[in-house]
Parts: sequence; C-alpha cells; structure tokens
Amino acid sequence: MDNKFDIVVIGGGHAGLEAAWIASQFNLRVGILTLPGIPIASAPCNPAVGGVGKGQVVRELDALGGIMGKLADLSAIQYRTLNESKGYAVQSTRVQIDKVAYAENAERAVEANKNISVIRCKVNKVIKSNELFHVETSVGDIESRSVVCTTGTFLAGNMHTGEEQTAGGRVDCEQVDSLDSIFASVSKLKTRFKTGTPARIKRKSIDFSKMESQPSDKSAINFHFDHDPYHRELEQVSCHLTRTNDDTLKIIRDNKERSPIFNGQIKGVGPRYCPSIEDKAYRYEEKNEHHVFVEPESLSLDTFYPNGISTSLPKEIQLDFIQTIAGLENAEIAVWGYAVEYDVVDTTKLDITLQSTEVPGLYFAGQVNGTSGYEEAAGQGYIAGVNAALKLLDREKLVLDRNESYIGVMIEDLVSNKRDEPYRLFTARSENRLFVREDNTIQRISPYRSSLGLNSKIDKYQMFYMEQFYDLYELCRTFTFVANRENKALFERYNFGSLKTNISMAELIKRSKLDPVKTLSILCKEFCIQYSSEIIRTTAITLKYDGYIDRAKIEQSRIARLDNKKINWKNLSESENVSFECRTRIKEIMPESFGQLKRIEGIRPATLVYVANNLV
Repeated sequence: MDNKFDIVVIGGGHAGLEAAWIASQFNLRVGILTLPGIPIASAPCNPAVGGVGKGQVVRELDALGGIMGKLADLSAIQYRTLNESKGYAVQSTRVQIDKVAYAENAERAVEANKNISVIRCKVNKVIKSNELFHVETSVGDIESRSVVCTTGTFLAGNMHTGEEQTAGGRVDCEQVDSLDSIFASVSKLKTRFKTGTPARIKRKSIDFSKMESQPSDKSAINFHFDHDPYHRELEQVSCHLTRTNDDTLKIIRDNKERSPIFNGQIKGVGPRYCPSIEDKAYRYEEKNEHHVFVEPESLSLDTFYPNGISTSLPKEIQLDFIQTIAGLENAEIAVWGYAVEYDVVDTTKLDITLQSTEVPGLYFAGQVNGTSGYEEAAGQGYIAGVNAALKLLDREKLVLDRNESYIGVMIEDLVSNKRDEPYRLFTARSENRLFVREDNTIQRISPYRSSLGLNSKIDKYQMFYMEQFYDLYELCRTFTFVANRENKALFERYNFGSLKTNISMAELIKRSKLDPVKTLSILCKEFCIQYSSEIIRTTAITLKYDGYIDRAKIEQSRIARLDNKKINWKNLSESENVSFECRTRIKEIMPESFGQLKRIEGIRPATLVYVANNLV
C-alpha cells in the first residue's frame, strides 16, 4: 500500500472527489481514504445534480476543470431547465442522475488517473508533527504533506427511524469517530446538525397513472464543455409529481410524540430550506398539500425517491402516511426513511481557502462544514483541493470573488459566520445574480482557471471560446440596420417590430418583446454568420443584460473598492476604538477583508465606519 502522499483526502464523496481531481492536475500524489463498501461520489440522498443556484455551481466547477459536470452528463436520465418561464438570470439546469452509473463513472475516472490512489479504510486519528500529517487508519499509518477532510455526515453519525437508533453516517454504513477524537486541535460547533431522507419505494408498487408526468427536456444544455450540448448518453425517463393531502398530514400530526425531531430524541438542527415532512406539518399548519416528486434512482434499480417527504418517523407510520398519497396507495418500502445527526466543524476557524487556522495544511469541505447538497460539497471540495495544491507549490491562493461566482458567495458566507443551521445555496444569496448566470459561466470563470497555468484541453477550449464570444459581441454592437425598404421588410418578416431609424444589431436584440437568443439565431442564419449555438446564446443574453449589469457594476464597484480592501484583524481586535463585543467577534472570525468584516453578525455600524475611514 502507498503510504506517502502530497495530499490525503479523507472521504470519497462529491467534495472529496473534486478535491482530489483538481489537486491531481498539478502532478501531485493524492490519496483518497474512504470507507469500504461505499462507492466514490455516491448519492445517498436525492440522486440529482443541479437546481436553482446549484446548476450554476456545476457549470462553474466544469469551467474550473472539475469533474461533477462531466459525470452528471454521462449519468443523466432526465434533464430539466428550472425557472424557464422567468428571466435567464435565474434559470438553472437540473438533471436526475442514475446513481449507480454516476458512481461507476466516478470510479472509472479515478482509476484512470495516475496521480490518485484510493485506499479503502477507516481513519482513526490525524496528527500533525514536523510539518507532516500522520494519518492512523485501519490498514496502517499514512503520511501526507496536507490533508483535506470531506467526511460528510459520518463523524459520530447517529441515524434515527422512530425510536430505533443506529450508529452510522448513512444506511448500512459504519460510524466514524467524533471530530474532536480524530482531529484533536480542531474546533467544532457545539450544536450538531441533522439531515434526513425519505423512504425508497419499489417501482412495481407505484401507480404512475395517478401522477403528473414530467418528461426530460430535450432543449436543456449539457454541463460538460467537451460534450455535445444536447446529446444524451443514457435513456431519458420521466419523473412524476403527486401531492400530500389532509389524510397524510393528519397521520403525521397525530404521531408528533413519536417523531424523534419533536420528542427530544434528536438534538441536531435540521435544514430550513429542505425540511422534513414533520417540519412542514407544524411549520405550515394551514397547508396540507405539498409536492412530492417521485424520481427514479437508477435505470438498473427498482427504487424511486419520493422527493419532498423526508422523515424519521417510525416505519409503520411512514407506511401509513405514504399510502395516503395518490399513486402510492399500495407502496412497498425498499429502504425506510431516516434522519442522521453528525459533527460539524466551526467554519469561522477556516480561512477563505477553507484551511484550518488552528492546524495549517488541514482543509475542510462539504457537509462537515455544515452545508447541504452535493453541489455545495463539490464546490467546497474544489476550493480546498486547489488551494492545498497551490500552497504545497508555494503559489498564490485561488479565491473566487462573490460578485463573479456562486462558489465565491458560498465560501465567504461559510467562513464569515458561525452556522446555526445547515447552509443551502440559492440565487438570492448573490448580490450580483444578473451577472452570475449559467450562460456566461466561461466569461466569469476562465480568468480564474487560466491563473492556474495548467494549459490542458479545457484551457485551450476556453481561450477559443472567449475569442469567438468577443468577435460576435463586437459584430453585434457594430452591425447597423439602415432604415431602408429592404431592412424594414426583414423586420416585418420576422416580427422584430418597426424600423424607423438606424439601429445596431445589439439594440435590436435588447428589444423588450423579443427573445434575445432566438433573435440572434435568426440573424446569424439570415446573414450566414457562422458561430456555435453556445456562442450565439451567451452573446445574446449578455447583450440583453448589458444595461442592467453596467448600472449594477457602477454601484458594486463603489462597494467592491472598499470590500476588497485588506484589513489587519489582529490590530482591530486590540484597538480601543472598537467595542469589546466587536473585538471578540473579530478575534473569532479573523476577517481578511472589509467585505468579510461587514458580513459578520453583530459587527456594529460604528466599527464599520471607523474601519472604513481608516481604509479610504
């Protein structure tokens, strides 16, 4: 067994895979330590990738050289574009994945990567000595220059199904020791977090005729840069929509005392934005109808995931309330729903690269940082992995600006405040969401990828892409329609509206009643302008939002000039011009910039004014 590495990643989930994948691109030796019997990048909860805000993260990862987008395309069995009826700024791609195929594709990718080794073992302790990490495992000791911890829900994991309690981070998996027993010098939150999952239902017992079918969207665009935008690797299937009702919620409310969430059995804090059906029952007492999306877990499995009814109620009550739902009257349960409590690291003790300020060279990413979702985990894994590599190579750290990426929003949010509940990323968390869109991911992210100096296939692709984009963008701004008879006829033929004065192609595309992508596509075909559909799409949408973004940029530049200013938190924490309460919070969070300082809960306006006046 290899026992000496540049970087060891503890945990082989979505965060762990991204951390290892990007670190390996720097020709460093990377070891993934993961429990036996758990596939790499498995999907223990909902088998889906993407969603509102999350689809943007997957595309950002792809542009950064991550692997999630590629695996999602190879394993997708249904595509949807969410918020399609709304503006392009909030549209997001979501794919239902075949979780068996996804893990198999991940395993193959890792196996083919000569810089990554996978060791199936249990980690018992991590000790730092003489600038090296010594990792004690069930198969022997391992030595590494850096460690990335991506343990998910496994640290002191405890599962609940009614009164039944089982040690473990997920069903049929063993428990890992607590955070403080493995990492002696690392701070954890005093409150443990909780997440949950619904029962899995056997296919043969579901009556889909009583549900609304949701077929795969042929027009949704693949995630990976090197894939045909509309090619589907696997058979496409439908998901189905049904709903809870009065009887469903009555059963749940009548059994409140048997719910581990409400009878005191579970102490951990659950996610506000992905609540269990028990939480919904009491948070929305006037509402009994909740969506239930019945989604296939795999083409090769007999199980469906009823998204929307996560629960930790006893088995017999789970069956009772599930069988009140239309189409699930004869439901047979393959796996019972459960909740899991687990240890969470105090992310205020991490810097902006997700490195521990208490143990340099040790990074944390994923659900152990108090987040929810595969995409959030993968985004953190990338940031931790790339910065672990850059530090070993004595290079400048990679920090994504929150005004240019959702990953940047998430990372700054995590390290700026203590978490009092699981963190979930959505578009409203971004102050700049008109700019942070799916369609312009490469424009936003390519400078960050380029700074890594890796010069691989994706780097060449992005260079060509940006040349094409700027060419078409400038053509649209300079191409003028003269208000003559021929052009007026053209406008009438395509219902572009009137042409009373000369206008540019860009001005036409910005017209409020026109779809920018369709309009530019028509014009390119009309004038034999040859560009790919991706370039046409992003150029058209960019032109459409230019005015809004320019106005927002003026405001944001004023703010950013101050937000990006570096501050000396040590000096502030000792300054008599800062209140004791604020000094305490500054010592705890250790902000590196004014922007991070102002996002700390409890920092007084007087402190911000004092600091700002000394920065300007």
